Amino acid sequence: MSTIALRGPARVVMTQHRRALQILAALPVLAIAVLVGTWLWTDHVADAFAATGCSVEHTVPSCGDTVRDFLDRQLWMRDVLNWSGLLMMVLPAFTGIFVAGPVIARELESGTYQVAWSQSVTPARWLAAKLAVPAVVTLASVSVLSAVCAWAQTRENAIHHPSGRYSREVYGSIGTVPVGYALCMLALGALAGLLLRRTVAAMVVTVIGYGALVVALNAVRMDLWPTLTATFKPTSDYRFPDGAVDTGHGWVTSSGERLPDEACLSGLTDLKQCLADKDITHFSIDYHPASHFWPLQLVETGILLVLAAAAVALAFRVLRRRHG
Repeated sequence: MSTIALRGPARVVMTQHRRALQILAALPVLAIAVLVGTWLWTDHVADAFAATGCSVEHTVPSCGDTVRDFLDRQLWMRDVLNWSGLLMMVLPAFTGIFVAGPVIARELESGTYQVAWSQSVTPARWLAAKLAVPAVVTLASVSVLSAVCAWAQTRENAIHHPSGRYSREVYGSIGTVPVGYALCMLALGALAGLLLRRTVAAMVVTVIGYGALVVALNAVRMDLWPTLTATFKPTSDYRFPDGAVDTGHGWVTSSGERLPDEACLSGLTDLKQCLADKDITHFSIDYHPASHFWPLQLVETGILLVLAAAAVALAFRVLRRRHG
């Protein structure tokens, strides 16, 4: 984004926080370089390993060191993906901290906002610029980062592992959820800055708010979309669907009553007797299939965007009440 193309408060915001916004905009480029480079390297390692004639499944003594080196390099790719997922999970917090502290609270704390307001810039326009510029850069950067992480997960094949896409590290780094978190924290950071008008306090409250939001949504995530239930006899050869995630399981009696898994633990030697005593005929599993990934993502993103819109509306209301 060029400051020449911007006018008024937006240009001021871009100039004041140019370095931080440039770093945020450069993150996708760095992620592409790291993830693509890592994948090319591990792909080369895989080809070299295949040329040796050794096998991971059927290791012979002469291939021991070769197999260990190959697995170590594959594990390194997994570590890179884990760090990428961690970055995507903490990036929204840094976005909120940036807006809460340097962008808004610092100006209110130091009084420099009065310079802008004395030059035919209304408080509402001042706040709109403070939100719009970081929002555009954040939206572009996080969207690209999410797409790159999804591509890397697919190449590494972890995304096709049972429940792989539903793990916290993967789920929080791909799809629309990272964008929702980033925009929500941007709005909550702005609200914290306006309410507290102290840089450090606003930043601390934003971090606490992010932690509470993550914990709350992680707790209810699997309940945001109806699950499917599979019921089968304990002696059957039922196969759990590929790419699904188990959300709960238990026993079902002949009358249809559902009992918890602890009612008859499968490790007991008298399992058959327990099943007969409690009139249990089937085992049940509640799960989300692979096809529920996007409905869950979109519902959670919708919740985050609603919270973001509410925070922005409240921020403008606070600004209007205090400064007209």
